[in-house]
Amino acid sequence: MNRILVADDEADIRNALRIYLQAEGYEVEEASNGQEVLKILKESQDTESTAFHLVLLDIMMPVMDGIICLHNIRESYNLPVILLTAKSENSDKVLGLTVGADDYVTKPFDPVELIARVKSQLRRYLLLGNAASAPETEKASHLTIGGIELFDDEKKVTLDGAIVSLTPTEYDILKLFMRNPGKVFAPAEIYRNVWEDPIPGAEGTVAVHIRHLREKLEINPADPRYLMVVWGQGYKITPGNREDRDTL
Repeated sequence: MNRILVADDEADIRNALRIYLQAEGYEVEEASNGQEVLKILKESQDTESTAFHLVLLDIMMPVMDGIICLHNIRESYNLPVILLTAKSENSDKVLGLTVGADDYVTKPFDPVELIARVKSQLRRYLLLGNAASAPETEKASHLTIGGIELFDDEKKVTLDGAIVSLTPTEYDILKLFMRNPGKVFAPAEIYRNVWEDPIPGAEGTVAVHIRHLREKLEINPADPRYLMVVWGQGYKITPGNREDRDTL
């Protein structure tokens, strides 16, 4: 059974989330602030039977807010995090995505949308966390672009031989690019392929994740070698040669 940690300082919201998630068969534990989240994760993540598979994290909480908590989570864990945000928290929403959130849901949330986003993140996280045991398919499991190597059987990425820690969302975006080298993807197309749920505002969400990937894969994110912008069209990956680079 997939385990979800729900963090919000409002008991009514935690109770509502518990009801929605348990109705879908998920096991739910609650926290009321960021410190509780970190304590619960520290006590649970080392054991498979108690480990959490996803965190629903409110931004505005006492003691430790969601942004600081998320930063701490990303230092130790790669499990997906969905932010719970108010409509007035747009700047915090972008900051959260920059720090490493995988998605966000705006309050008051639609239960159907919430569950769809949870299922999408869990699906990708479970695929990322389990090496494929099936025979090799037509799609290559080992992809190389310049100094970047992606080993899909192991769900591992290296840069010039060094392992790069990616979130499930970052991994899926990179894999999409590496399976289609040189192809330009519009933001909406990236969102549709990775999140499998196109929504208004996808461009901003994708841009934040691309920026985060650049910070992990580029020597100088402001002058990228691999992840390029094609103005007015979208993004693509290149082998890192000077002649393949666009002016940004």
